[in-house]
Amino acid sequence: MIAVDGLTHRFGDAVALDDLTLTIPDGEFCLLVGPNGSGKTTLVRHFNALLEPDSGTVTVDGTDVMTDPLAARMRIGMVFQQPRDQLVAATVGADVAFGPENLGLTRAEIDRRVTSALDTVDLEGREDDPVDALSGGEQARVAIAGALAMEPTHLVLDEPFAGLDLRARRSLLGRLDTLHESGTSVVVVTHDLRDLHERADRIVALADGEIAADGSPSEVGDLEPYGVDGGC
Repeated sequence: MIAVDGLTHRFGDAVALDDLTLTIPDGEFCLLVGPNGSGKTTLVRHFNALLEPDSGTVTVDGTDVMTDPLAARMRIGMVFQQPRDQLVAATVGADVAFGPENLGLTRAEIDRRVTSALDTVDLEGREDDPVDALSGGEQARVAIAGALAMEPTHLVLDEPFAGLDLRARRSLLGRLDTLHESGTSVVVVTHDLRDLHERADRIVALADGEIAADGSPSEVGDLEPYGVDGGC
C-alpha cells in the first residue's frame, strides 16, 4: 500500500502539494489526472523519495520512504515523463538488466526478466542496440521495460504512452492488465484516457496541489475540467 499523509511540498513560495492525504491500496488500478501544474508529477516523485516533503509522510508497504528510500525504490517501479532521465547503460539490454542485477538475481532470472520486458514493449532482439541511437519513443519503451523488469509490487507511470506507436501501446496495455490481475497496483499519470478509463478502479484528480475529485470512473464523471483528453 502507498499511503500519503498530510503531504506538503513547496518550490520556493509556490505550493505544489498542500496537505494532501491519499491511500492507494495494493492491487488498485488508479489514474492520476489534472491540468499541468496541479501537482501530479510532484506527488509521484515522493513515492520513492526523489523529493523531500516540507511536511507530511509517505509510506510504501508500511515503510517511511525517507527513512528507507532503497526499500521504496525496490517496491515501486517508476517510469518518468522524460525517459532519458532514467537510462543508465550504453545498450538496451544492459539498461533493462541494471535493476535486476542490483537485486542480486541469478543470470538466468535476469535474462528471463529482460527478455519478457523487451517483448512487452516490442523491442525483442534489440538488446545490443546503443541507447543513444534510439528515437525518443524507443527510449521511452526501454525505460518502461526497465521498470517492468524489476517486477515491482507497485508500478507508477508518468504519461507512459507518449511516443509509443499503436502496437507498443497495445502491448503495454496488455502487460498492465496482467500485472493488475496478478495483484500489482498500477498508478498512471495521464492526460489521455483512451484505453485506460475502462481499466481504472479509481480516478484521482488534482487541482492546485489538492485532491479535487476521487472515486470510481462513474463517481468522478466528467473529467474535462481536470485537463483530460481522449475518449472515455
